[in-house]
Amino acid sequence: MKNILVPVDFSNQAKYAAKVASDIAKLTNSKIFLLHMLELPTGVVDPSNFGNSSNTPTTLLFLKRAHEKFEDFKKLPFFEGIEVEDSVQFHKAYDGIIDESKKQNIDLIVMGSKGTSGLEEMLVGSNTEKVVRNSDVPVLVIKQEVDNFKIENIVFASNFHQKSKTTFQKILDFSSLFNARLHLLKINTIHNFETTKESSDAIRNYINGYDLGEYTLNIYNDVSIEAGILNFATVIDADVILLNTSGRRGLAHLFTGSIGEDLANHAKLPVVTFKV
Repeated sequence: MKNILVPVDFSNQAKYAAKVASDIAKLTNSKIFLLHMLELPTGVVDPSNFGNSSNTPTTLLFLKRAHEKFEDFKKLPFFEGIEVEDSVQFHKAYDGIIDESKKQNIDLIVMGSKGTSGLEEMLVGSNTEKVVRNSDVPVLVIKQEVDNFKIENIVFASNFHQKSKTTFQKILDFSSLFNARLHLLKINTIHNFETTKESSDAIRNYINGYDLGEYTLNIYNDVSIEAGILNFATVIDADVILLNTSGRRGLAHLFTGSIGEDLANHAKLPVVTFKV
């Protein structure tokens, strides 16, 4: 991991995300790219006619204020010793984040979330859902302040279907960065029932041929998949939950219904998504 992107709206949630990104950057010797998307009111600026004298003064004022905020933001103590680059762009938030991640060869996007009213209440509203859905690089969602971000126990929850296997090496690479124990998790519910042998065989077939390091294999029974993941994560004192997303309807196709969206909403733990 070399490059980390943190979208910033200067909220507390953005600060929480930046602090976690800084902890990861120190561990991996990575560079942090801070990005603020300046979405001006309609009529204030026309990006196709940026130099027009009728909108330049107002535009420059917004730009100046954004850079001033960045100067204060970069003085936060957790950035000390880290290479940080900031950028202010006139762009739709979602498009700008995706474009910047490609431009800077980003390895991880770290975003803040209020985590109280679903994905719509995240850092840049529904744009965060779009980033999670479409980003080709992993997205780490942070919902609350973390004093000392560390990852010792990782839950990878999956249905362990072979079609989602394309991301598994990325998940292993992420785990190895932190030398963490990986807990493979298959949730069994009354509406999605498998025998223990069927679930165990599915997991073993999924991981066959990979070097997992230290890991555990777990089949957990609960009233719902979402509840099972959250309860299991609590039982083992997990530091983060890893999930796959299909990129079709965001997180909703992780398992069934809107399980992924519910998890992103309700889980207090950091959640990392990998696009299949």
